[in-house]
Amino acid sequence: MAGSKISLLLAVVVVHSVLLARSTHAGPEMDPYKILGISNSASQAEIKKVYKRLAKEWHPDKNKNPGAEDMFIKITKSYEILSSEEKRANYDRYGQTDDTQPYGSGRYGHRHDSFYFDESFFNFPFNSKNHRDFTDSKYTLHFNQYVNDVVPDSYVRPYLIKITSDWCFSCIHIEPVWKDVVQEMENLGVGVGVVDVGYERRLANHLGAHRTPSILGVINGKVTFFHYAVAKEHLRQFVEDLLPQRLVERINDKNEQQFLNSWHELNKPHVLLFDQVPQVPLPYKLTAFAYKDYLQFGYVDQGLSETANLQKRFNINTYAPTMLVFKENIEKPADIIQAKGMKKQIIDEFMSNNKFLLAPRLVNQKLFDELCPVKQFHRRRKYCVLLITGDEETFSFRNQAFLSFASTNTREVVRFAYVYQRLQQPLCDVLMQNKDSSQSPTQVVILERRNAAGKALFKPVTAWNGSEEDKQRLLEELERLQKDPSILTHDTVLPELNNEFASMFVIRWIYASYDYLSEVIDDILHNNWREMMPLLSLIFSALFILFGTVVIQAFSDSSDDKQTKPKAKDGTKAENGSSGTSSTSSRPPKKNFVEVTELTDITYMSNLVKLRPGHMNIVLVLTNASKNILLSKFAKEVYSFTGSLTLHFSFLNIDKHSEWMKTLLEYAQDAMQIDADEEDGGNRKIDYTGYVLALNGHKKYLCLFKPVYTGEDLDSKSSEDEGGASGARSKSSSRDDHPARKSSRSRSLSTLQIHHKLDRLGLWMERLMEGTLPRYYVPAWPGLDKITPK
Repeated sequence: MAGSKISLLLAVVVVHSVLLARSTHAGPEMDPYKILGISNSASQAEIKKVYKRLAKEWHPDKNKNPGAEDMFIKITKSYEILSSEEKRANYDRYGQTDDTQPYGSGRYGHRHDSFYFDESFFNFPFNSKNHRDFTDSKYTLHFNQYVNDVVPDSYVRPYLIKITSDWCFSCIHIEPVWKDVVQEMENLGVGVGVVDVGYERRLANHLGAHRTPSILGVINGKVTFFHYAVAKEHLRQFVEDLLPQRLVERINDKNEQQFLNSWHELNKPHVLLFDQVPQVPLPYKLTAFAYKDYLQFGYVDQGLSETANLQKRFNINTYAPTMLVFKENIEKPADIIQAKGMKKQIIDEFMSNNKFLLAPRLVNQKLFDELCPVKQFHRRRKYCVLLITGDEETFSFRNQAFLSFASTNTREVVRFAYVYQRLQQPLCDVLMQNKDSSQSPTQVVILERRNAAGKALFKPVTAWNGSEEDKQRLLEELERLQKDPSILTHDTVLPELNNEFASMFVIRWIYASYDYLSEVIDDILHNNWREMMPLLSLIFSALFILFGTVVIQAFSDSSDDKQTKPKAKDGTKAENGSSGTSSTSSRPPKKNFVEVTELTDITYMSNLVKLRPGHMNIVLVLTNASKNILLSKFAKEVYSFTGSLTLHFSFLNIDKHSEWMKTLLEYAQDAMQIDADEEDGGNRKIDYTGYVLALNGHKKYLCLFKPVYTGEDLDSKSSEDEGGASGARSKSSSRDDHPARKSSRSRSLSTLQIHHKLDRLGLWMERLMEGTLPRYYVPAWPGLDKITPK
């Protein structure tokens, strides 16, 4: 027991001595301030000045001292540390001389006279700069590099990115697999990147990577995380799943004609790959993705019996993969390549040489820029022979003749293309000398683009009919052009071409939506909750808002139903001018009209006598002559109150029911007292036109509105106008029309006065809803016989 304690104590002493010796030796050797001979507070300008002086002094080419090379390395390393604020701060705080080593660990990876500590001694092979694999340092990504280079390039090829850090134990285990996958994917054209979280935290957060190690793919600017076990087969499948699913069409004897004949509609050459594997090879899919804007790709499985006729037709060798390119002629391939294990460079060269048809149609500005590039001073001139034609059947012979002429072209500086006048009218109007299409339906133009702003030189060659004379004339012009470029005498500014494939945007959007939903489902199945949290939050927020709206609406509807039920308490409150009635008046109208019924012997019981408790009927009194005017004005005044569920609107024709009106006012003694002063000794009959009655059928009381004329006093004004007009008339005018004019003026004045009788009805309705109007109680409503017309 005592021996073990002594051994343990001895071991502690030895380790302490080693560490102490390590610190004493490392101090002067690794101190960048002492190496440069400056103080700890030296500025960057001083550090740079001293470095330049010492670098010249100790440069191995100038200093022949045996230790000059080691000293020069130390000087360079010291300047590298002190010139960076971050590295300098790390050294001042931790004594760290290597920016990629963990804090405090930089002193134990070097050989000294007394002892040697290597990271492998502790079995900690971290991603330090001295031990980091070459693959990681080669593909390290920075934020600006990712935004400016990787994202745009991801529309041509997918990227495989690893998220790592210095203190990452799991990163060590996946390193061998990652190295093999990187080597294979790079040869296939897949982009590779490595992000160190310790130094690119901003980029890691931008990618949504919150743990290490993580592997993700980037394609079309979109990030997708890898969720499976890190194995070579899984990573290969992950890259393949990143690619769109409709890149390559499977071709057999039944659909090969349809596939090849679509060159005219898609305006692209078609590529066919013949191979014996059942699945489309990954290199071919990557090629199809890179050239998807230029070529249409198909795959033929040679192991299927459904492709036997196709293989026999094109004499395909079954021992090696074969790639054919078809352009306008679908019976004979325009180019062919056959080899085992095709290299990416060979495939790219093959595709680049066959990106366009012999005479493609100009369908957008991008294609025009590539076919007819702008003239560069350091390059040879590029000319474009353009056929302006139509897409009708009558132009097929001329178009075919132009294609036949283009197929014989051997000049590298001349490109042939055609354009449909109906679809690219602005361009055709600029290039055609005679804009009358009936006189020159087709025309050939030679042009040369001079700058990106659209300036171009051109010359109309001939009205193209497809004859041999037209071909000969065009050939002569091209020979003259090769000798004398100045024959292009016309100059113009070309407009931007219309995008004829813009209608396909909807289809592409549907495909993109489908791919996005598939990825969302895949993320949910693999419980990638951290990356899915923003989307899940958005979904639950939308559901909560929708559910809350439905619940509020349901409660609102139920409260409306409760208010319509007859309740004695509610009726009492309404009679006493309760707030329940006034609250309903604040509701907006549910209809864009006012429903007004006539109070007759038929509607008398339901609209008054048996009216539900708490409800009131607003009755307008009118005559046959004033019916239309008063109803229109009445509807405008009470429209804002139609949202109330306790108000009903009616009108009473006093010409028919004058006896009922007289009986009602007799019952209401106070009302009769109010109207008594309007009678002139009982001889003048009271005019009830424009009166409004608020009748509470349950409690048997009424509120009375008497019209008050608020319009302008037109009597004096009319007389003045009349005098002025008569003074201006000639003396010879007839006086017989004076009574007619006076009668018309009187009718106009009467109509205006009737219209203004209800001017203050809105204010009266507000007081009615507030319960501040005087009420005239009646012992009983007049009998049905009083309202029945005799």
